[in-house]
Amino acid sequence: MSRLQVKKSDAVQASVDHMYQVLERRMIAGVVDSCPADFHLGFLKMCHAQTCGKCATCRIGLKQLQYLLESILENKADVGTIDLIMDTAKNIYESADCAIGYEAARMIYHGVKECYDEYVKYIQQKGNVDATKNPVPCIADCPANVDVPGYMALMYEGRYEDAVRLIKRDNPFPTTCAFVCEHPCERKCRRRMIDTPVNIRGIKRAAVDFAKNVPNEKIAESTGKKIAIVGGGPSGLSAAYYLTLMGHEVEVYEEKSKLGGMLRYGIPSYRFPRERLQDDIDAIIGLGVKVHTNVRIGQDISLHDLRAKFDAIYIAIGAHTDKKMGIEGEDAEGVMSAVDLLYRIGEEEMPDFTGKTVAVLGGGNVAMDCARSAVRLGAKKVSIVYRRRQQDMPALAEEVESAVAEGVEMVTLKVPLAIEKDEKGSVKGLRVQPQIISFSDRKGRPSPKDADKPVEVIDCDTVLVAIGQNIEFKHFETSGIDIKYGAIGALDDGNVPENNGVFAGGDCVTGPATVIRAIEGGKVAAANIDEYLGYHHEMEDEIEIPMVHLNNRRTCGRVEMTEREAGERSKDFEAVELCMSMEEMKQEANRCLRCDYYGYGSLRGGRAQKW
Repeated sequence: MSRLQVKKSDAVQASVDHMYQVLERRMIAGVVDSCPADFHLGFLKMCHAQTCGKCATCRIGLKQLQYLLESILENKADVGTIDLIMDTAKNIYESADCAIGYEAARMIYHGVKECYDEYVKYIQQKGNVDATKNPVPCIADCPANVDVPGYMALMYEGRYEDAVRLIKRDNPFPTTCAFVCEHPCERKCRRRMIDTPVNIRGIKRAAVDFAKNVPNEKIAESTGKKIAIVGGGPSGLSAAYYLTLMGHEVEVYEEKSKLGGMLRYGIPSYRFPRERLQDDIDAIIGLGVKVHTNVRIGQDISLHDLRAKFDAIYIAIGAHTDKKMGIEGEDAEGVMSAVDLLYRIGEEEMPDFTGKTVAVLGGGNVAMDCARSAVRLGAKKVSIVYRRRQQDMPALAEEVESAVAEGVEMVTLKVPLAIEKDEKGSVKGLRVQPQIISFSDRKGRPSPKDADKPVEVIDCDTVLVAIGQNIEFKHFETSGIDIKYGAIGALDDGNVPENNGVFAGGDCVTGPATVIRAIEGGKVAAANIDEYLGYHHEMEDEIEIPMVHLNNRRTCGRVEMTEREAGERSKDFEAVELCMSMEEMKQEANRCLRCDYYGYGSLRGGRAQKW
């Protein structure tokens, strides 16, 4: 008689596993601005179903939390019920036997605490009165609120120029974002509930590649108002674009010799070819924007002078100074900041790393740019040294994958202690302390701590420091601009307090962020500067969006962007990423579920055609 048997797949378990996979996709897609009580109840029910039921704390306690949340949703509760939920959840996570019950109750406690005002509003209004105002997820998650479903439909119909025009209504850098946007619009794409998110950035790339002659939008009648833009990066030029269309006279003051900001001096051309950046800049300047390059505010002209000459000022100086590690030996010959390296590459003054052994400190996209650039500059070996694990790196996963494909080594869980010098004062090694991943921080991110291992030395003769950027604000601070935590203290509408007519936005307000965030800052500032000047110009379009079709219900694989072969591309600074073919673009655009017409869009009254 057999004692053991080989396990076979069970049809019931296979079905449950499949449902869990679908549930995971749906949970990630989530609901933008969903009712917190409804969401917390669904989360709690799933957690209760996953407990073992051994201890009363989970078996009974989590069930009681369900009843309390249901009483709120059924309009049978008062404000005191919220406090009872928090007290109950706290008692559960303080007395649960295992981590599963602890984590479930802790999440409910903090979730209700953080959404307390929303719970009160729900109880007082006897329901979620905003439930029919949920925005289309991809539009809501795009900082610039670009009409994604609209240009998906236009691309599918082959109306490429109209697709670019629709994008430019909310984002005057369509080519830039087609190449380097971090695509937050895909995060909660509802297509994810069926298979995978639509490749939105990839289709935007097809739009700018396929479109031939995109006409400029009509400029409003001149207002006679003059506006100074301090900074010629994405935020400043976005504001310049919209303010010019509104009929105002705009002059841009740029410190460097060329416009573009970190788009030119922070992103290597293999990721974003300079000629494609120039396409976006030329389209903006072509509207009649006046440009002054090689002008340093505080040296060549003061903020006081600009105030006297212009009706309003928008400060968008970005974050262009490097951060120091603050470790021994950082002054060694062979240490270079990411800002300096990428600036030199942007000016086409290529450093020679032939035969060098390079260590890059950092784990973000800038660190990947430095490492991949070092490979192209002839380095013998390039390593990225990071204090956490590879999966914890803030860089986009595709950037990490591309760096590895080009031969970059990921040295993780190592904290730099000092840079060792030789007798000539040049770099000869990087002293690091090995780490072990440990408890999570307040954001749920696992934190490293010193491992019980000896200090190590990584051999290298060049160190590139890519741990972030700072803002050069001294002149603005002395001119009366409020500085908070090293950034300009502007309000959410761009206004700088106690500085009438002065606005600020982009990286100099938020700290180093993404391109689309900078564009958002410029767009917001343009609208509010226009209002400040006594006008109410609206950006709108007359582009007719194609009707919806119903042939996209079947699951379909996502079309990914392809790249040049790693061994070939790592030898030059030519563009790495390749555009979709016409066939690929149409298939991918057809995967869009057109949430602007179904569900979300229909509930909130359709598409917003102006701002």
